[in-house]
Amino acid sequence: MAANSSNGEQQTTSKPPPLPSPLRFSKFFQSNMRILVTGGAGFIGSHLVDKLMENEKNEVTVVDNYFTGSKDNLRKWIGHPRFELIRHDVTEPLLIEVDQIYHLACPASPIFYKYNPVKTIKTNVIGTLNMLGLAKRVGARILLTSTSEVYGDPLIHPQPETYWGNVNPIGVRSCYDEGKRVAETLMFDYHRQHGIEIRIARIFNTYGPRMNIDDGRVVSNFIAQALRGESLTVQKPGTQTRSFCYVSDMVDGLIRLMEGENTGPINIGNPGEFTMIELAETVKELINPEVEIKMVENTPDDPRQRKPDITKAKELLGWEPKVKLREGLPLMEEDFRLRLGVSKKI
Repeated sequence: MAANSSNGEQQTTSKPPPLPSPLRFSKFFQSNMRILVTGGAGFIGSHLVDKLMENEKNEVTVVDNYFTGSKDNLRKWIGHPRFELIRHDVTEPLLIEVDQIYHLACPASPIFYKYNPVKTIKTNVIGTLNMLGLAKRVGARILLTSTSEVYGDPLIHPQPETYWGNVNPIGVRSCYDEGKRVAETLMFDYHRQHGIEIRIARIFNTYGPRMNIDDGRVVSNFIAQALRGESLTVQKPGTQTRSFCYVSDMVDGLIRLMEGENTGPINIGNPGEFTMIELAETVKELINPEVEIKMVENTPDDPRQRKPDITKAKELLGWEPKVKLREGLPLMEEDFRLRLGVSKKI
């Protein structure tokens, strides 16, 4: 049984987990691991699918409603005998047989999650309830990708998992922040009440190929603006900080958490911290030295600082990020150039 932690404090559950499929206990035939990835056509989800499909003993099913995801991200796997793609919205029940669930489904960019805040709440709450119900029925282990947004505008720096956060419950970002906090609550309630095997990852800012070009997040914004020759728009005051984790490191952390013996929550992110001005200057230097940096008004409830304490990830998962920002940005630039049809100047 997994080691349980609630905001860092060890707890135990008396209820055993539901039994998985009898196929898992077959004496004569070792069946493949059947893995469900919700939101698997999205940015992080599709990279996770790529990694899972490398293992010939994995069968991967993706469900996605394509609100922010794209079939194009999964085109290399469509038609593969160990891969299945289903157009489905997780706010509706799903009845399939699986052994593991990676629950990523939810728009993560402010532009998208604020577009329909009620739907964002439904995805976080009803979607998570549906996936937990599925996990309970089939005895599957379930991993939730929560977010550093559960810490809100933090008063502790860097943020450990024991920090309860400083969140505005009625702000324009609350549909996402509070939605993920409720999703974490549901995960632990199902764990304590029904014995469900859970894993919770609190993921911090992630970047890399396949990000939506105009999704409003700062790395994709800056790279797209630099490639188009537009000014890099930095929200005032420019001293607010973020930490950026390359997507391959993120995927490695998620898989280690799923395969490990700790429920979490565990921070998965890169502790390298940059101000928005520093990020803009780095993008300008690496991609287009001719563009200008322009200050614009900030959005409500924008956190002043964000940096993960990854002590638990190091100790419990043996994980820490490997890709530095200056190594990851050119890889993302190459992907954006291809999609935007912008050639590199010689």
